[in-house]
Amino acid sequence: MEKNNKFVGKKIAGYRYLHTSALSELDDESRSAVRKAEAKITPEAQYNVIKIRESAPEISFLNYPTFFEEAFPILEQSWKVNLDTGQCRYRVYSESNNPPILHRKELLLPSYHPDYQRFLELTKEAESIGLFDDTTRIGFLQDWNRLLELKGYEVSEHALVPLANETTENLSAIESGSEIHRHLTALTRTQLSAPMQSLARYGYLDQTRSVFDYGCGKGNDVQLLKDSNINVAGWDPYYSPSAEKKTADIVNLGFVINVIEVPEERHLVLTSAYELASEILVVSAMLENANARGGLPFRDGVRTSRNTFQKYFSQGELATYIESVLRTEPVPIAPGIFYAFKTDAAKTDFLARKSVKRSRPRLLRAKRPLNSQKPERRTPPSLRKYENNKDIFEKLWSTWLDFGRKPKPSEIENLNDIRRFLGSYPAALRILETVKDEEGALALARAEQARKDDLIVQFAELRFFRSAPPRPMPDKLKEDVRHFCGTLANAQTIGEDHLVQVLDKSAILSACIEASEQGLGWLHDDHSLQLHTELIPRLPPVLRIYITCASSLFGDPSSADLVKIHIRSGKLSLMSYDDFFGKAIPKMLVRTKINLRNQRIDVYQYGDEFAPPNLYLKSRYMHEDQENYAEQLRFDEALEQLGVGDFSGFGPPDRDFQNALRDKRWAIEGHSLTRSTEIPNLDHPCGQYFKYRDLIECGETQKSLKIENHPLQPETYTALLDLANNLIDPIVDYFGMIKLTYGFCSSELSKNIRRRIAPKLDQHASHELNRLGNPICMRGGAAVDFIVEDEDMFEVSQWIAENLEFDRMYFYGQDRPIHVSFSETPAKQVTVMKRSSANERLIPRSYSLNDFMDLDNSPI
Repeated sequence: MEKNNKFVGKKIAGYRYLHTSALSELDDESRSAVRKAEAKITPEAQYNVIKIRESAPEISFLNYPTFFEEAFPILEQSWKVNLDTGQCRYRVYSESNNPPILHRKELLLPSYHPDYQRFLELTKEAESIGLFDDTTRIGFLQDWNRLLELKGYEVSEHALVPLANETTENLSAIESGSEIHRHLTALTRTQLSAPMQSLARYGYLDQTRSVFDYGCGKGNDVQLLKDSNINVAGWDPYYSPSAEKKTADIVNLGFVINVIEVPEERHLVLTSAYELASEILVVSAMLENANARGGLPFRDGVRTSRNTFQKYFSQGELATYIESVLRTEPVPIAPGIFYAFKTDAAKTDFLARKSVKRSRPRLLRAKRPLNSQKPERRTPPSLRKYENNKDIFEKLWSTWLDFGRKPKPSEIENLNDIRRFLGSYPAALRILETVKDEEGALALARAEQARKDDLIVQFAELRFFRSAPPRPMPDKLKEDVRHFCGTLANAQTIGEDHLVQVLDKSAILSACIEASEQGLGWLHDDHSLQLHTELIPRLPPVLRIYITCASSLFGDPSSADLVKIHIRSGKLSLMSYDDFFGKAIPKMLVRTKINLRNQRIDVYQYGDEFAPPNLYLKSRYMHEDQENYAEQLRFDEALEQLGVGDFSGFGPPDRDFQNALRDKRWAIEGHSLTRSTEIPNLDHPCGQYFKYRDLIECGETQKSLKIENHPLQPETYTALLDLANNLIDPIVDYFGMIKLTYGFCSSELSKNIRRRIAPKLDQHASHELNRLGNPICMRGGAAVDFIVEDEDMFEVSQWIAENLEFDRMYFYGQDRPIHVSFSETPAKQVTVMKRSSANERLIPRSYSLNDFMDLDNSPI
């Protein structure tokens, strides 16, 4: 068991995540930093995940209460500690509609943890479905749920289950003697089913193959494929019984065998579908899961409340069943989905497709007419009234949430419809409470508090503007006052009390801390809170009153993008930007500063005379519920890792920032950081200690023949810079200056080197292309040979192996240069090149990282 590993955990964009059970696996320095940071958080803090920022002294402690119970647990609390300043930022997500969620949990655990394998299997399932193809869509709950729905799956305990047929049952409704209705299991879909999506993921739905859907149900998959000009047909014994059963390159038997109650017929259907396929039969069936344990036993499955049949397989049982019937070993594709190949060529073609990293398949959606209905959702019989009158119920629910209290009958617009279709108004409210359950109760509690806060702000504003409540008071406001405050006098007193707090710095500071803990803005020490103006209505009442009072002469603060509450000075700033949501780093155009006490307004405009300042780390001022928050957060975290400026304050001027980006060979495209496509000057710095020219003109052959050895590809310069930043600079920092003996090698230079070299493998050619336009070395990256004079190169190589993320390292002897390379996917492969005693040829011997580190003496 390897101990003291600084590389333990899951690495994402310069951050390392690990579960507390893996803390002992960290190196001593990292463990010491964690203990130091832990001393800065409250002793009562409950956390189970540690997040370490690799490029700065910052450690976060995260609380996922259901880490082991839920497949993709939700973050509830976080504490972020800056080790330099000692500052701790606390954030709670219990009120968030879109909290962060956690994936790939096994990477946070030590490999020997008893749950490691269980979590790993879940990750493999998610990868097979394509859930992790686009990581920008999985970090927050709402996007994750939408993605699951689009992929046609749901989460059941620690398994992913295809959304195929009905599962939830009401046992009291099952008629034990009635006929099985197989057709009732068919679903109406607006996107491809999970089996069809798997075909799209592997590139089979490219209009070059015919497809037949055996048991196509209502034909949604067939129609979607037809709309994409794919040669497709379908047959169903209930919905399309007269259609012809056709042979096709690919036949889909999607969630059919699990609804056939007669084993012999099930066997016949499987073999019949297989006979129709010339290349692939896709077989899918429902799997055993926690969400599908209802029904009464019937033959080898269960009878459901709608008199349908379901047979639930395990993944292994399904594979065994397919193989026993078809006499061919099926290939697992995803949970509940297998491919059975008719020919070896078809299987070989699939394996080739599987090994290629594909772009995300285009998602096929139904072309639904404007007057068509959304897919019908199956509902337990006890709640059928809700389903049959959903529009009426949802309108009532929306009103209830808007009011923050139960509306009076006289306040309901469609009261006649409610009484006509639902029986009575009180009965409708009771059904809503049943349907919405615990989540609905929480939503109502939040709505009640929000409406109460609105009233407080309303009456505080009336007092500030010295206005009386409206006469006569509207009925709704009158009922709100009675429900939330008791009397009008109480409402006025509460409003005046909050208005007075506007001048109380401690009250403002407490409210700002409360807001920042809810993710509403960026709290800068105890000086200010800055946030997007869309979030103002969600602030604590005293801050909303503060903003209203301060901006009374300005007008509507929402006409600006950001609002800044100055806690100590009693001021308010409003900032407008050129394109706040459209740009990753927008520029300030106008800043308005308002003095709350004397109502003085100062306006600062930026343009030709004064350079507009950049707004860095924009996600600080947004909330995870806002559009594009996830993309902005990813951009900001990546930007911080680049080391192109100090963003703890206002950040660098734009000119300095652009120069730093150029030097690091990065560019901004939309909300992404991409590598530069420019060719730099050879005398520009390449890392801290060398220039590009040093890594290009360092070989003996190049120097003696003075061969033009300049890289032609921008990617090569980027790779040389990454090599310098990740390997050369740390080596020089530790050992002192090194001597470069061999660096970049162009095709022309390689032709003139007499000793044996391997341009296709050694990475000295980096990203250069041959005369056919193909990479000379498929490994990419870049390489350099160097020696540290007066140092044992075996000790140098062991230090590199222990401390750096390298790709390949070749060791030639204690007094010989070593070869190291770096790439985006470091393999950390060590090879010792030892001369044969017979013919003096170099014989390579590869070592695992651990075996190489265990060597006490040089192997040469």
